[in-house]
Amino acid sequence: MCPAQPPSDEDFMQLALAQAHAAAEAGEVPVGAVVVRDGQVIATGRNHPIGSHDPTAHAEVVALREAARTLGNYRLDGCTLYVTLEPCAMCSGAMLHARLARVVFGATDPKTGAAGSVLDLFAQPRLNHQTEVRGGVLAEACSEMLRDFFKERRGGNPHPLRDDALRTPDDRFKDLPGYPWAPRYLSDLPALQGLRLHHLDEGPADASLTWLCLHGNPAWSYLYRHMIPVFLGAGDRVVAPDLIGFGRSDKPKKDSAHHFLWHRQVLLELVERLDLRRVVLVVQDWGGLLGLTLPMEAPARYAGLLVMNTTLACGDAPLSPGFLAWREMCASRPDFDVARLFARGNPQMSEAECAAYNAPFPDRGHRAALRAFPPMVPELADDEGAAVSRRARDFWREQWAGRSLMAIGQQDPVLGEPVMRALHAGIRGCPPPLLLPQAGHFVQEHGADIARAAVRHFHPAG
Repeated sequence: MCPAQPPSDEDFMQLALAQAHAAAEAGEVPVGAVVVRDGQVIATGRNHPIGSHDPTAHAEVVALREAARTLGNYRLDGCTLYVTLEPCAMCSGAMLHARLARVVFGATDPKTGAAGSVLDLFAQPRLNHQTEVRGGVLAEACSEMLRDFFKERRGGNPHPLRDDALRTPDDRFKDLPGYPWAPRYLSDLPALQGLRLHHLDEGPADASLTWLCLHGNPAWSYLYRHMIPVFLGAGDRVVAPDLIGFGRSDKPKKDSAHHFLWHRQVLLELVERLDLRRVVLVVQDWGGLLGLTLPMEAPARYAGLLVMNTTLACGDAPLSPGFLAWREMCASRPDFDVARLFARGNPQMSEAECAAYNAPFPDRGHRAALRAFPPMVPELADDEGAAVSRRARDFWREQWAGRSLMAIGQQDPVLGEPVMRALHAGIRGCPPPLLLPQAGHFVQEHGADIARAAVRHFHPAG
């Protein structure tokens, strides 16, 4: 009889593929690994970062940990690790520290591969251990499993989730008080680069007025729930987007993804895509910082401005002490309770209404925009957004030809009456503001009366 042939690299890669399949069944990216010594499998591992809430729980690391426990030694001399996808820098470093004899992988990873695709840690001659590497073993089978996984994950979804973003689960938005409107999504605006933008779009497309309602930080379109019914009751159209990073819109994982001019460009493209006309721009907080820079690019689209506690940050005047205090609070307490923030300034709100403002942010990973926006306000003349804000300031002073209305929440400690009075002086033809003694920063929580006044003011018969 012929002696049995020892298992080949392909045989062991099949075992790693079985682990990858188990990862896919658990909803994880399908990567699997096995560690072999003297022809025997001593450890297995599969991707598990989502389920374990552990960014280090890659298949290779899981297998290395099990192998070390099996051998009673963190050094894995004489061992070979088989993995279905080219290891990343983290896993490659762990393999080198473990003193593996060999690493065998299947599919290459052009985005994060550290065994030759993006960089090659194993080829560094100055490292005190050299590990042999072989790639491409059952590469097609390994690649196909990954392709099938992401294809199934996207399914027929016209708005697939980008790898560098998060999406708040839909069930977080079920049965929110006073917010019955169906979601609408766009992901093909050029500036979005595939991110999904949520917006409300209610009322007739040919309405005499379209109210474009822009929220700020840390709010979302829920902030306009008291005003939208009034606008719709007047027979008008209402468009209320959630800025990227907020509400039902996608949330980039990195704080650094957020930039003033990028968010502005998304809004400009949204106005063009929806072909909004006879627009009354409704702004507050960041809705104003960004929104007040929009009409000068297409003045014919805009018929009016309803402006509530906000500002233009032009970089040539100090930011208000209230805003600086808010920015410092956000920096020192990045995980502050959004619901509690609303409850503190709006005692008339129910517990369920306050909780609705936490709905978009189930964990810290979804809060990048909340961290990024406070330091993004232009403070110096060369800061991003300052120049375009100065252009907008000139537009409102000298060229604005529409009607305007200002409402001021007098209890606002961040962008209160002194800031608003200064802004008022720079809006051509703006009548005396409506003063709301009980309202704080989030003026829209007292918005029904403001909306009724605005309907009377902006309608031709008003």
